[in-house]
Amino acid sequence: MDAHRGARPIPAFSHKEELRLSEHLDAGNRLSARGIARLGEFVTEALQIAEDKGVEEFMAFATSAVREAANGEHVLAEINARCGVDIQVLSGRDEARLTFLAARRWFGWSSGRLLTLDIGGGSLEIAAGMDEEPDVAISLPLGAGRLTRDWFTADPPPADEVRKLRKHVRAEIARTVGGVARYGDPHCAVATSKTFKQLARIAGARPSNDGLYVSRSLTRADLAEWAVKLTRMSTGERAALPGVSEGRAAQLAAGAIVADAIMDLFEIGELDVCPWALREGVILRRLDLMTGPQG
Repeated sequence: MDAHRGARPIPAFSHKEELRLSEHLDAGNRLSARGIARLGEFVTEALQIAEDKGVEEFMAFATSAVREAANGEHVLAEINARCGVDIQVLSGRDEARLTFLAARRWFGWSSGRLLTLDIGGGSLEIAAGMDEEPDVAISLPLGAGRLTRDWFTADPPPADEVRKLRKHVRAEIARTVGGVARYGDPHCAVATSKTFKQLARIAGARPSNDGLYVSRSLTRADLAEWAVKLTRMSTGERAALPGVSEGRAAQLAAGAIVADAIMDLFEIGELDVCPWALREGVILRRLDLMTGPQG
């Protein structure tokens, strides 16, 4: 990012790798040797790229897969010793809060009471409020990668596994509805994350190469239809859909089940898709904490 306080956190350069660490957790909830190796390789690569691009300040953070791994602290200590990088682990609540901040800055004060939803690989974040700090911020272990790993045994998943997962997801989300709803109905419901962006794209939203400033949305009716279709498709068939990456196709059916449950239980007719999410929220908060005169 070429950023300063008050500026838009638009990437000057972007480099991504789909590690999908939640898929590298074993039965004991420990990050596997392969997962640790991939993470270490990526951190090393990211440091080299940052050096090549002349980065002055490097920020590293981890989310649910590392946070919830039984050996998470050991993994981070090993990477710190190897690479000299102190990776900060965000709590689930902080993930929700920072994603909410990014959405608030993107949509502005005119969006009123905001509800934000983010489906990651390991967790689901829900936040709502009128200000930049949400009234309520919740994290649930309902990430698309985690659910795919823990609940599906075949590709496409058997109908009985789909039903069981749907029941589980709805029960978990239903417990949060009252705590969010007591603060009032949202004026604007917002979705972030790759899962929601891909669901919106296959439902007819404009492609990403049309730019950040194109309005994109996802309706409850379209999502309900695709939530059923996706569970009946193989990973290869999902990957052939517009906007769906090969690396994320396997977990899209579980992600759709979660998204469908949220929209139904929170009685959301339409979601606006926000191009900013956790990464931008982390940077915005860092810029907010900067001191000194602004030029």
